Amino acid sequence: MDPTNDPNFTPPSLNPNIEPTAPSSEIPSNAPIQPLVLADMGDPVDAPAPHPSSSSTHLHHHSGGLHSKIPIKHTELIDSNSSSDTEKTVEANSSRSQDILPEPDLILPPTATVQPNQIADLEEVPHGIQRQAKTLEDYQFPTHRFATKLSDESKYPLVIVACGSFSPITYLHLRMFEMALDAINEQTRFEVIGGYYSPVSSNYKKQGLAPAHHRVRICELACERTSSWLMVDAWESLQPKYTRTALVLDHFNDEINTKRGGIVTATGEKRGVKIMLLAGGDLIESMGEPDVWADQDLHHILGKYGCLIVERTGSDVRSFLLSHDIMYEHRRNVLVIKQLIYNDISSTKIRLFIRRGMSVQYLLPNSVIRYIQEHRLYINDTEPVKQVMSDKAD
Repeated sequence: MDPTNDPNFTPPSLNPNIEPTAPSSEIPSNAPIQPLVLADMGDPVDAPAPHPSSSSTHLHHHSGGLHSKIPIKHTELIDSNSSSDTEKTVEANSSRSQDILPEPDLILPPTATVQPNQIADLEEVPHGIQRQAKTLEDYQFPTHRFATKLSDESKYPLVIVACGSFSPITYLHLRMFEMALDAINEQTRFEVIGGYYSPVSSNYKKQGLAPAHHRVRICELACERTSSWLMVDAWESLQPKYTRTALVLDHFNDEINTKRGGIVTATGEKRGVKIMLLAGGDLIESMGEPDVWADQDLHHILGKYGCLIVERTGSDVRSFLLSHDIMYEHRRNVLVIKQLIYNDISSTKIRLFIRRGMSVQYLLPNSVIRYIQEHRLYINDTEPVKQVMSDKAD
């Protein structure tokens, strides 16, 4: 999220009291998303990569705390499409008060195959997903589709997080995760074990922003039937002020690696999970604007976590990576994803169509359209022409 939309934004150069990010000792030391090449290490690259199980990048969980690094794979995702699944989710949620939570039922990793519970004409029918709380006091981290066990010992586990307004969520926001999943499966040694939307709080200063609880709910509706592996986390939306992206990623690391000890391998070993930010090319370009993003945050996001960048029409992300010193330094932890079928749907244009009484059918899920209609969202809003016509509309 663009930090300048924080109503209390102070340029980093004028703000000596920036809230610190999580210390490196609390974040698994992850392998880069991009494999090293000969030019990077000066060593032969024909030999097979070392097996993760023989490396020192394992995360061992002891009662004294979390130690070391991240390894492996994705695991399995569960379809919450029956009452029995719902009951199991409720039972699992009731036990989450402990620091290290008991292992839930087996969940399979995401695949490109459409599942029976994803049929389009059933989009509007709730099927037992965990609803996010509306207050911090009731908040619980969602894990109902989070893989419970690694299924491929040769890969490293990865969680994808998308921060944004999602006002409203569109098919492009959903497609971004699928494009990232394809790129990771085809180009890397990682396997995705979960994906999260993290809607920004209502304290984000941006026109066209619906109240946070509405945006969280429409994100949930979008995921209920269109995906078997995506989830929505309301933590950021429930914060009393704008939360920097670096701190949001720290939150996910705390929930996944610190509290839950990472993920279980086939042998029962706990391993740390790599967490990466999923973003569009326009957000990444904002990182190059002077005095907008603190350098320490960029090093933290790109160096400790990493970034998956989906190119948008007209953006030249690769040239930007080459010219930006910090991004170039962490280039091995950045994966640029090219859209093979370009999709330029934007939430800004969706809001404009709604204000003009135009159809938004096939631009976002029917369940989201119905929710917007029922709650009369965006109808009476106004936005500057410059924002609506911008090439960087959200």
